[in-house]
Amino acid sequence: MLERKIEITGINPAELFGSNNAKLKHIKGFFPKLKILARGNILTIAGEEEVMDEFERKFELILTHFHKFNRVTLNDIDNLMMEDGASMLSNDKGSETIVHGNQGAHIRAKTINQRKLVELVEKNDMVFAVGPAGTGKTYTAVALAVRALKAKEVKRIILTRPAVEAGENLGFLPGDLKEKLDPYLMPLYDALRDMIPPEKLADMIEFGVIEIAPLAFMRGRTLDKAFVILDEAQNATKMQMKMFLTRMGMTAKFVITGDMSQVDLPNKQRSGLAYALDALTEVEGVGIVRMGQADVIRHSLVKKIIVALEEEENKEKEDKIKKDK
Repeated sequence: MLERKIEITGINPAELFGSNNAKLKHIKGFFPKLKILARGNILTIAGEEEVMDEFERKFELILTHFHKFNRVTLNDIDNLMMEDGASMLSNDKGSETIVHGNQGAHIRAKTINQRKLVELVEKNDMVFAVGPAGTGKTYTAVALAVRALKAKEVKRIILTRPAVEAGENLGFLPGDLKEKLDPYLMPLYDALRDMIPPEKLADMIEFGVIEIAPLAFMRGRTLDKAFVILDEAQNATKMQMKMFLTRMGMTAKFVITGDMSQVDLPNKQRSGLAYALDALTEVEGVGIVRMGQADVIRHSLVKKIIVALEEEENKEKEDKIKKDK
């Protein structure tokens, strides 16, 4: 068994590897065939030459990331370990602050595909961001909308969702229509609250600078001089999607987000998001970014849940195909 030593310079190994070597253990998980031992600032690896070469390439990316950002998270490690992990470092623009949130928080794109979303929105007037829960699709889109509003690139922000019930019956909730729908639209409010002080946000909503409404309320309108986000688009029907996309005014930005694994439409009814993605893939001026488990920035368990559920869904599909035969 071959052995190599890697010297870590200019970085505190304790900060690099985390408490109780949690980050080092996470790195080891990507190289089960290697023996990896850390002593001080010396990392010793042992195994097959080809695997050690790959480890050194990936570890160099991790060190470069730490030198550049003065930190590396488990999610950063996941992204850097991807096949195109080097692109995470080659794109300086995507790592810039999108907008300053409350208490001076720097809101940035944190993954490769979040950065791609930022780039696509800058280059295109219509962008689709598709992927599982926790990948930051909506949050990044809202940050871009707030930035555009602050820069006076648009005069208003419009956030909308199709009012499809995910197992709950909105009709039985207490209150008027707004009170029934506000909890359903809460993720959009949550993102805005991170970026705009509460009093100012309330004023913006009251005076229509920021509008949060069900998709049905978009019918018959021309949405112009606005940054418009359609969230949970997988629950829009084909007709609703066509209606929404044709509301686009001359100086509008549209971002459509959704998760095709969480369609709540009645059985056999095709999602408008799937319909639009198929139809618009080759249309110039339309950008599409597909996010995956590596973009999940919630609890690390969420990634494992997504993988397990995907495996179970694939198994069910295979069983169904076998039964149909």
